[in-house]
Amino acid sequence: MTDAARLVWRRGSWSLRLHRRSLAAGLGLALLLVGLMAASLALGDQPLGPMEVWRGLWGDGGSAFVVRTLRAPRLLTGAFAGACLGLSGALLQSLARNPLASPDLLGFTQGAGLGAVATIVLLGAGDAHVAAGAIGGGLLAAALVGLLSWRDGLRIWRVMLVGIGLGFTLWAGIDVLMTRTDLFTATAATQWLTGSLNARLWNHAAISGAGLALLMPLALALGRPLASLEMGEDMAAALGVRVQRVRLFGIVLAILLAAVAVAACGPVGFVALVAGPIGRRLAGPAGPSLGAAALTGASLLVGADLAARVALAPTQLPAGIFTALIGAPYLLWLLAAQIRKGAL
Repeated sequence: MTDAARLVWRRGSWSLRLHRRSLAAGLGLALLLVGLMAASLALGDQPLGPMEVWRGLWGDGGSAFVVRTLRAPRLLTGAFAGACLGLSGALLQSLARNPLASPDLLGFTQGAGLGAVATIVLLGAGDAHVAAGAIGGGLLAAALVGLLSWRDGLRIWRVMLVGIGLGFTLWAGIDVLMTRTDLFTATAATQWLTGSLNARLWNHAAISGAGLALLMPLALALGRPLASLEMGEDMAAALGVRVQRVRLFGIVLAILLAAVAVAACGPVGFVALVAGPIGRRLAGPAGPSLGAAALTGASLLVGADLAARVALAPTQLPAGIFTALIGAPYLLWLLAAQIRKGAL
């Protein structure tokens, strides 16, 4: 890539290379996200003008309850959870070098959902315990997928088949747990399992925001090793990358990011699958494009929730319905493309 296509910042012995296209894509995605968040604050059962939104954010006017209590925690939870899902999918797709690798296709999301539902139904615990249950369930599902698909190493098609089968099994476990609780809890859990941002509170935003703040820097630090791994394990090892350590660390990070998102808003489908390829195509240069994937995931989930609130107002649909409308056709197209290439 020519020097005209990138910016180089130097300070002493330290330097940073930034690709112009990556910067433009990041800025465009950030502006899109800000626009969607502004629209999410303004639109709904009670439409608000720009000045009403501003007074609601910083003042004590009549719109303060609508903006600060109902809409702000909802959209922040969606932005943080969407970024977590986008990062999770991009990490797995880069590690597997396959666009089909995604936490919701490999059973990790279902494991996190089972852990969270088990915590809710059996223990009746609060949000922090639900987050811990989701993380534990996701890690357990990943361990099971690895054990069941290991045969002289791991092959991505074998991992995917085992993950899909395990995902159905975990969903059956969720159904069993749902039959052991009261109607009120089962109804709330059913809405949550569809991937919903309804009735999100500031504690949900705090959980997803804290998880993203902790895990995102660790994920971004893997950007260069992952770019080397995409050229092949031998090449990466020759460049000094500790392949097995990077792979294990990346998988654990992807699981934790998906579990944080599940704990905040349920197992929203397809965001992790589509955010990485969209972000990579927009950012341009070779590599996982993790920052672009995070912004794409946040924009997708905030946009899907906005559409779910205004499309059939006053009825509010789960955001997961709209992400499925985007992701399911993409998955079918991707499967057809992989079959034509002989990858499946």
